[in-house]
Amino acid sequence: MSGGDMAKPLLGHGSTEGDCSPPAPAGRPVGVLGSGDFARSLALRLVCSGLKVVVGSRNPKRKASLFPAAAEVTFQAEAVKKADVIFVAIFREHYSTLCDLADVLVGKILVDVSNNTEINHHKESNAEYLASLFPACTVVKGFNVVSAWTLQSGARDGNKQVLICSNNQEAKRTVAEIAQVMGFTPVDMGCMSSAREIENIPLRLLPAWKIPIFLALGLFLCFFTYNLIRQVIHPYIKEQKIKLYKIPIEVVNTTLPCVSYVMLSLVYLPGVLAACSQLYYGTKYRRFPDWLDQWLQHRKQIGLLSFFCAALHAVYSLCLPMRRSHRYLLIETAVKQAVEKKMTVWVEEEVWRMEIYISVGIIALGLLSLLAITSLPSIANSLNWREFSFIQSSLGFVALVVSTLHTLTYGWSRAFDENQYKFYLPPTYTLTLLVPCTVIIAKVIFSLPCIQHRLLRIRRGWEKGRYVKFVLPSATGEFSSGETSSNV
Repeated sequence: MSGGDMAKPLLGHGSTEGDCSPPAPAGRPVGVLGSGDFARSLALRLVCSGLKVVVGSRNPKRKASLFPAAAEVTFQAEAVKKADVIFVAIFREHYSTLCDLADVLVGKILVDVSNNTEINHHKESNAEYLASLFPACTVVKGFNVVSAWTLQSGARDGNKQVLICSNNQEAKRTVAEIAQVMGFTPVDMGCMSSAREIENIPLRLLPAWKIPIFLALGLFLCFFTYNLIRQVIHPYIKEQKIKLYKIPIEVVNTTLPCVSYVMLSLVYLPGVLAACSQLYYGTKYRRFPDWLDQWLQHRKQIGLLSFFCAALHAVYSLCLPMRRSHRYLLIETAVKQAVEKKMTVWVEEEVWRMEIYISVGIIALGLLSLLAITSLPSIANSLNWREFSFIQSSLGFVALVVSTLHTLTYGWSRAFDENQYKFYLPPTYTLTLLVPCTVIIAKVIFSLPCIQHRLLRIRRGWEKGRYVKFVLPSATGEFSSGETSSNV
């Protein structure tokens, strides 16, 4: 890539100079050691935040064109002399090249922004290794969870949090102030021993999604196998009909709504279990079991996967008439009707069932879309707590009820047709109704005034069996405990 191309920012169409109009810089410059993509993005963001920036490079003349014109690009030794806070934007393998600057670095604050290629790749963190090389410096770990893209586009895109750790409180405070000036939110992670964990964070692939994804895959495999037995294996054994062509579209399309429906109910089931626990023990201060606590924390991911499966189900359903097998069956049915001289095949009940089924399904998908959109951080941050709670809790429960109606209209009276029980196995949709109906019934019970009032009191601090009796000082001269009134 040419120097001219490298000089262009990751975002925007103008030159590097025109991307921002920083206020007049004040104070001593902030140093940046390194000339890679991250160093260039960091220097640009610092300049746009109104800070003086001096960049240290081994080839300043060659690298100067890669940085904003407002940033001074010089040799590493000169840059270190001019700055008190220095961002070390080089790889761990190159830390030793800075040893010649040890005398000049005495008393400086070094901000280590590096990451490893593997989790726990080294026995010690990069920041601890840097501190061991330069014991006369104060090392702060930070900015490693921020990408070059986020630095280029500013804190409006990506994660705004900057995780910081160090053994020196004053150094952490200085780096935190720089992060705030840049538009980020500094998070104090404690002493330098936390650097190892901070460096592992960018290397983890969707840590909060593992359990929900495995749950969705497990449900998909279970329902897919169940539908495969009913729709493919049963016709082959009983009627010697080969219907393997149903596997790619029809079997998958029958499986997806089952997974989506059950996953949606699993979003609200832990809340029901938590409410039952609070009612049983009469307090909100008793810790939930670890499995329930983890379940509550993964509700967002479970809900988004539910929406994903529902969206796929809608797309698959629209593609059903496009299949060649569907056209052949349609022609075959038309020929059969012509042979039998049937003038009409209109069934009023089936017409109404399909109209209601499709309409309710569209409403359910719309509600799921609303839930998915409002769970995004950029949208959720624009809502107050009452609005967010209303959408995610109230409208979410409405979505579950509408999805249940969608399932019931799909089944209609077929649950009572013995021909629907292949190998004595009930239709798939009847199995999916178990958990959602349990959640709906529990929600209705909790809405009863007597239970709702008690649950509300518990969540506002009331505890069963915890009482205190207040006696006026004029009567006894002191307070005494008893068991006649509740302590809230």
